[in-house]
Amino acid sequence: MKPFTMKTRKLMAVFFFSAVLAGASPALAADVTTAVDLNSAYVWRGITFNDGLVAQPSVDVAAGNFGFNVWGNIDLDDYDESLDKGELSEVDLTLTYGFDAGPIGITAGYIEYLFPCAASGGGEATSEIFLDASLEPADGISIGITGYYDIDEVVDYYLNAYVGYGISFDSGLDVDFSAAVGYAGEDFAIAYGGMESGFYDYTVSIGLGYAINEMISVSASLNYTDAFDDDVLPEQDTDVFGGAGIALAF
Repeated sequence: MKPFTMKTRKLMAVFFFSAVLAGASPALAADVTTAVDLNSAYVWRGITFNDGLVAQPSVDVAAGNFGFNVWGNIDLDDYDESLDKGELSEVDLTLTYGFDAGPIGITAGYIEYLFPCAASGGGEATSEIFLDASLEPADGISIGITGYYDIDEVVDYYLNAYVGYGISFDSGLDVDFSAAVGYAGEDFAIAYGGMESGFYDYTVSIGLGYAINEMISVSASLNYTDAFDDDVLPEQDTDVFGGAGIALAF
């Protein structure tokens, strides 16, 4: 039998943690939410991974301060002769632990990025750790910053500062406005076609959410994103994208 690789051991740890959450005791009961979004493009940190239609299913498990998320991307359109229609091109596994430090909410986490189609042009699997700090200075307003560090393939950082404003109506409708700015280290920029560190991307978004009942909700979003500097993030194929989704909470 071959010895376990570092990647295999990390995946085993992720699935072990998810099993612990799934079997949590009543004192630490787990909440589960399943969802699927249909989007006009797949854009991540300003980078176009597919400029055509994609489906993005996910499962969230939350127990106490811990969380586990499985997220996938299915390419419903092909892209640039590198992705085939109908393929599951990415699966992300995320572990989180959140707590409050006074008025500041802190979330620490680990993300495993898997690309099942790597042999046909997808990326190499990699891992990130991250730390997020946020606060609500006024009702409905949130501000924060998240620092990500790739500990595997890229070995560099990406910072994301954001601000959001949300309005909730008695009808069950929620409206959210947000803006975010990214800053990348040199190796992160080079990994995605850039040449130097600097301000990377910015995104402005509007989102709508509606709770049909206690279990089912629907959502929609519209986003605009662009690069600050072509030397940091080259011009991408997608600036405007949006989509709609449905979620089921247990």
